Amino acid sequence: MSAVPYPIITEDVEIPVDDAASPAMTAYTARPDTPGRRPAVLVGFEMFGVTPYIRRTADRLASMGYLAVVPDFYHRTAPGFAGVADDEGRAAGFALLQKLERDEVRRDVEAVLAYLGRRPDAGGRTGMMGVSLGGHLAYFAATRTPLSATAVIYPGWLDVTGTALGKPDPLLTLTPGIAEQGGRLLYVMGADDHVVTPDQNRLTAEELTAAGVRHEVVVYPNAPHGFLADERDTYRQDLADDTWRRIGELFAEELREG
Repeated sequence: MSAVPYPIITEDVEIPVDDAASPAMTAYTARPDTPGRRPAVLVGFEMFGVTPYIRRTADRLASMGYLAVVPDFYHRTAPGFAGVADDEGRAAGFALLQKLERDEVRRDVEAVLAYLGRRPDAGGRTGMMGVSLGGHLAYFAATRTPLSATAVIYPGWLDVTGTALGKPDPLLTLTPGIAEQGGRLLYVMGADDHVVTPDQNRLTAEELTAAGVRHEVVVYPNAPHGFLADERDTYRQDLADDTWRRIGELFAEELREG
């Protein structure tokens, strides 16, 4: 990832969750090392958990002037999990994502929003960015919580039943909730994604339009799944640069008041 325009400060914090089975959730945070209040952006991780790559993603958002927070959505089943993008890591990650439940993810996001409300350096609106599984989680969060802007990057399983939060029905059926929350959504996909079908892209665009959601759908030709991940051979710098430009514009327009 490119050099940062702001020096940043990072730390792990404990966030209370209204859940007797899990009294606190660890979250990685990154913020500019400058005084003042700033908008916040939640980061939804890939199936591999809070990995160094996801931490660098939060660091980049902090370098852009935001308070970035990476909730550990696996805190009930495998707190601190950080898998590797190999066959073993994928198997472990897929098993963990199948244990995620909608109500628990909603409570986790609401807990982060409440935590941000108590931080003196958090101010203004809040957004969310998610990649792969994180995009799936971010799409759901946008339907149920007051996120002003959401960037979903190659989110899988939005149009199918039974995977991750696609239970009891596909997440796309919840799309009207994004309009009810008043948020804007950026959907970015690669045309050669092995996880996501062209039908998902078409159906997502149709559902967002039908629900009256302010949105942008971007499908890059000849792009694989994981083109934003700078540590893997799927990385495509030109597409990553353009995606980050779009994310920056979305958050600048929707999260920064005045």
